[in-house]
Amino acid sequence: MSDADDVPLAQAHPRWHLRVRGLTKSFGAKLVLDKLDLDVERGKVNVIIGASGAGKSVLIKHFMCLLRPDRGSIWVDGTDVFALGTQPLSLFRRKFGLVFQFSALFDSLTVEENCAFPLREHTKKSKAEIKDIVRDRLAALGLDGMQAMYPGSLSGGQRKRVGLARALVLEPEILIFDEPTTGLDPLATRNVDDMILGVMDRYKVTSVVISHDMASVFRIADRIAMLHERQILVAGTVDEIRGSEIPYLYEFIRTSGVAAAGAAP
Repeated sequence: MSDADDVPLAQAHPRWHLRVRGLTKSFGAKLVLDKLDLDVERGKVNVIIGASGAGKSVLIKHFMCLLRPDRGSIWVDGTDVFALGTQPLSLFRRKFGLVFQFSALFDSLTVEENCAFPLREHTKKSKAEIKDIVRDRLAALGLDGMQAMYPGSLSGGQRKRVGLARALVLEPEILIFDEPTTGLDPLATRNVDDMILGVMDRYKVTSVVISHDMASVFRIADRIAMLHERQILVAGTVDEIRGSEIPYLYEFIRTSGVAAAGAAP
């Protein structure tokens, strides 16, 4: 973790927004995470890769304290997440916006109603304020004018954008994308990649993306961490990951159809 340790965990770090130390989690006899360490870089796109079933979704659920570990800690800007009581934890979770793998929209609600839902549940804003906020987030994602539509009439890419607009209405500091390109064709995948990068540029948030789509990963990532055998096998920049000679990582990239550095043409 090198330069992560020059600032105490109980103090906000200028580079690392979220810091994981010694995270261990089992479900019954199955050990999923084992003394895992990870640093998430502030204001950057941080991608976590790994095989299906490696524990990526389990890991990000700990970020928001949706799961509690058997051992270990997570610190966000100097706050020990797992030490928070019920009320502080509820407020803390508003630092995060979660974009679900399949959007998780309410089919019986319109686009506007879906996006307004978090504001109605967690704030005391007026109907007019909520309407303005929702319209602003939809417009930023190219969806203004679709407020009255229902999720069933949207394309897969449009549903992803509505899910992101909903995640943005509470002005989160950290956005989590769970497999954002799953089930999308190459053109729609490119559009989602552009959407993530556009949001980063406009809102200056920290992003954590769970993915095994290496073409997408290399397009959007500032930093990549590989989860393998219950720990972070390696973490680094795109160039460092592409150029890695770690056999498992090299093979993971190669078999994804994306050439690793040094691969034969």
